[in-house]
Amino acid sequence: MDLAAYERRVRSGGCFICGLIRGDPGAEHEVLYDDGTHLAFLSRHPTLRGYALVAPRRHVTDVVRDLGTAEYLALQAVVHAVALAINDVVATERTYLLSLGSMQGNAHVHWHVAPLPPGVPYDRQQFHAVMAEHGVIPQTPGEIATLGAAIRAAIVRPDPGGGVQAI
Repeated sequence: MDLAAYERRVRSGGCFICGLIRGDPGAEHEVLYDDGTHLAFLSRHPTLRGYALVAPRRHVTDVVRDLGTAEYLALQAVVHAVALAINDVVATERTYLLSLGSMQGNAHVHWHVAPLPPGVPYDRQQFHAVMAEHGVIPQTPGEIATLGAAIRAAIVRPDPGGGVQAI
């Protein structure tokens, strides 16, 4: 992965999440979940197998100020449902959930769901495990599609009342 080119693209290009939602050429990702309000998809540059992103469809840039409590909790319910599904499909010792991005690039609020596999040495866990600087996992389009289908099949739709219901 060319990190310098990636940084130039995210700092000068349009919002990649909005591009995915609009169907812009080159913005395609393997979509895992879409309820019309939230979207989850596999990372195009995964550092861990099953690494996914979850975002509101509405372009918001501040996870604290731009989301009311109900919107924030609804988003977290989707993050949780996607993380559970990933854990059902991918061997996971720990699941990292992070809201990353910057007003200078990748500003659209999104959560990273990063499944750490068992047996990773401690010095390669936590931030090290999610940093593209340490390498991304090469995957074929077929492998991505197969993984995406398995995760989609395992997702249980969050219930706004606090329970869950099958999709």
